[in-house]
Amino acid sequence: MKFSWSVVARNYLQVIAFCFAIAVLTTLIWPGKGYLAQLGYSLLVGTVVWAVGEFGRLLVPAQHCRRTLEGGHGWPIGWRGGVLTALSIVCGFVVGDQAAGFFFGQRHMSSASSMWDNRLSMLVTVVAAVVVSFYFHSRGKAAALQARVSAAERGASEARLKLLETQIEPHMLFNTLANLRALITLDPPRAVDMLDHLNRYLRVTLTGSRALAHPLSAEFDRIGDYLALMTVRMGSRLHYALDLPDALRDVLVPPLLLQPLVENSIRHGLEPQIEGGSVLVRAWRDGTQLVIEIVDTGVGIDPAQAIGGPANDGNGFGVAQVRERLTGLHGGHASLTLARPAEHPESGTRATLRFPMQMTTS
Repeated sequence: MKFSWSVVARNYLQVIAFCFAIAVLTTLIWPGKGYLAQLGYSLLVGTVVWAVGEFGRLLVPAQHCRRTLEGGHGWPIGWRGGVLTALSIVCGFVVGDQAAGFFFGQRHMSSASSMWDNRLSMLVTVVAAVVVSFYFHSRGKAAALQARVSAAERGASEARLKLLETQIEPHMLFNTLANLRALITLDPPRAVDMLDHLNRYLRVTLTGSRALAHPLSAEFDRIGDYLALMTVRMGSRLHYALDLPDALRDVLVPPLLLQPLVENSIRHGLEPQIEGGSVLVRAWRDGTQLVIEIVDTGVGIDPAQAIGGPANDGNGFGVAQVRERLTGLHGGHASLTLARPAEHPESGTRATLRFPMQMTTS
């Protein structure tokens, strides 16, 4: 069970604000008793009502309580909430009256008070306590509803990401099989070598975890398998390098996040060139963010598209999917931009991904 003292303090500050307002009302009813005495009485009663409700709810089993946004122990549901509210009001009125008599030398329920004052005092206390309880009940109900909505959104986002992943995998597989078919006729030994690489790649992919995230080292291993597969097809026309610092090997990333970008580099950048080219995949840390770059020496992108945005989706299926996955996971804290590499601005493409780092817990 999660318990937050900051939430408790925030609730009590709101109760104090209500007590100040109630003291103004009771001073108008009993002006002879003074505002400070009325404020003290209101604070004593309000504190007892709040304390009984705030900590009494923790005695109710969690399955009978609403869940807060923080995942904590909310207000009891059904008759349990009603009983706790009534108990809070009774304790607040009785204990608060006794405390007021001790601290201020006057008791609203003493025999010296008129019957009317006693009844009116009780009525004000009950109404104020009910109003405050209803306020916190409404806030708790809204928070519980928002928590359920957030949970549903997370579930929908995870399902959407899994769907995107299943769309990417067949895309790569169909392209590879088409190339393998052509190579079987032209160069059977290389086709066998390519089939061996494909077998190893599929074994890792299909038997691996289907979680929403895996270590960056596993992602780089997959990229290495894929690029080795492409090297069989392109021969000396393809060169590649992978640069992953040891400190980043355990950073969590979505599976198959990088492959569609690497595939775009080959299909749209290197294959159209007779001489081919090279692909560099590297990662580094920038503060709390992970930065991954895929840089190729291919034909390059249109300079007018060298800003991260919807126009870049024209570079292929992969860019749109990667951007959508990053947005689903990290919202505005993640980005994918395409630009000409600074080291050779006349050609090539640099895809840069930035998103918050998340390390494995093991």
